[in-house]
This record gives sequence, structure tokens and C-alpha cells, in this order.
Amino acid sequence: MSSHLIIQGSVPAPKLAELATLSHARPAQPLQTNAWCLPHANPDSQPEVASWCAAHQLDYAFIPSQRKPSDFGLIAMDMDSTLIAVECIDEVGDMLGIKPQIAAITQASMRGDMEFAESLTRRVALLAGLDIHFLEQVYQERVQLNPGAETLIERARALGIKTLLVSGGFTFFTDRLHERLTLDYSAANPLEIIGGKLTGRVLGKVLDAQGKADWLLNICQQNQLSPQQAVAIGDGANDLRMMEEAGVSIAFHAKPVVQRSASYAINHNGLDAVLPLLGDIPEIL
Repeated sequence: MSSHLIIQGSVPAPKLAELATLSHARPAQPLQTNAWCLPHANPDSQPEVASWCAAHQLDYAFIPSQRKPSDFGLIAMDMDSTLIAVECIDEVGDMLGIKPQIAAITQASMRGDMEFAESLTRRVALLAGLDIHFLEQVYQERVQLNPGAETLIERARALGIKTLLVSGGFTFFTDRLHERLTLDYSAANPLEIIGGKLTGRVLGKVLDAQGKADWLLNICQQNQLSPQQAVAIGDGANDLRMMEEAGVSIAFHAKPVVQRSASYAINHNGLDAVLPLLGDIPEIL
């Protein structure tokens, strides 16, 4: 099957020519800012291309030359450190002066060293007694979209691709992002709040790795889509089952265990770098 090589990052023209030779591709064609397509590249050159791009801090992907955005109907994405630049629970913990303790548990979970449900239960327990005013403060002051997030979502909407924000975090944050970005679907864990304070417990069953996968499959079913028409984007081990169900999986500034399993990795660019990987490129003869 013929492949196009997508290169994203800052690279001068002579280097693109060097890369075209390395990948046995036709000359590079410009896409969006700092993105190029090298048509009809040889995917057998991937080891050499991967090494070359790592040395030059570029993202690369070999995509089928026939791929087009209409092949996809759903983009499912994680929230913390994927759609947004922070881990919300770590920032909430900072309000109590216990961010290092919470962040250590977060990292263990994201690496796959601890089951997600256990890690979330332990972290939420540390927040017992926190006034919900601090959740709003975290949202207003610390929750920032990752670069390219709005471009990706707006373009997906224009292409008729549904968007799902599915998080092991909290509905307090996903609900606000859902409304702000006009997403199609969102799911997360509701926190128990009594008397305006967190009790240190999550309501219902924890939305864990399997829960994320189930949400992707359910939304596909609702929209009469095959899972092969879904794209899953994540950064941590609890995203892996969701990513395994999707036709295309993208590790976004992700942990090594996720990068090893994903179809593609984005390490040096924003979320808008997802778009060329879906075949959202000008027709190249």
C-alpha cells in the first residue's frame, strides 16, 4: 500500500530534501504551518526516518495515501495532559499543599505501575474537606488548553467528526470544557460533595481504562460507526484500552508505554498535528 510521510516541526528545505531521499519519497509538499507531506514514501524506511526525526525533534507518521478525513467519524480524547496542559487533581491538591504526594500517585498510574481505580481512590481521599470553591479556582486559573486544541475541535466539527472527551478525572472540569468547546460528548467521574466540601469519595464506579474503552465503543454504536472509524488520543496507561479499540491511536506527549502501543506519536507539536494524520491534507498527485 502506498504511503505518505507526514513531517511536523521546524525544518529547513534542504533537510526536507535529505529526508525525501532517506524515505524514497517525492519532494515535500507544504501543509499547515510547520507541516509537510512527502508523497509516496517507502514505509520500510521507518527505522531510519524515526531516528532522523528524533535527532531533529520532529514528529513523523507514515499514513496510507488513500486516507481521507471522511474515513473517520469520532475523535475520543483524554483530558488531563492531553486536551489540557495540566493534571487537574494535582492542581487541586496544590490548594491543600499536597501536590507532590498526589502527583507521585498520578505518575505511577500514568506509567502503568498502579491500577487507575486504586490511584484515583487514593488521591481523591487526600482531598477530603476541600471547599468546592477551590475547584472553580483551579478551572479559572490553571486549566489551559494545549496548543492546537481548538483548531482540532473546530476542524473536526467542520468535517462532521464527532468529539468525545473521556476522562478519569472529574465531571466538574469535563462539563465546563464540554460547554466551552461545544463538544459532542463527555464523560468523567463525579465527586461526592456535601455541604460545599469534597468528602474524599467518587460517586459510582470509577471511570477507568475499561470505562474509557466502553465509552468509545458506545458512542460508535450510537452513531452507527465501526471502531475502525474512531481516533483515540491519550497520554497515560489508562488510555491504552481505549486506544486499542480505535482504528487510529495517537500518543500525545505521552508516557513511553503509550508511545510503544500507539499508531502514531506527537511529541513536539500541538493537537492540531492530529489533522494531517487523518488525511486532512490537500490532494497530492
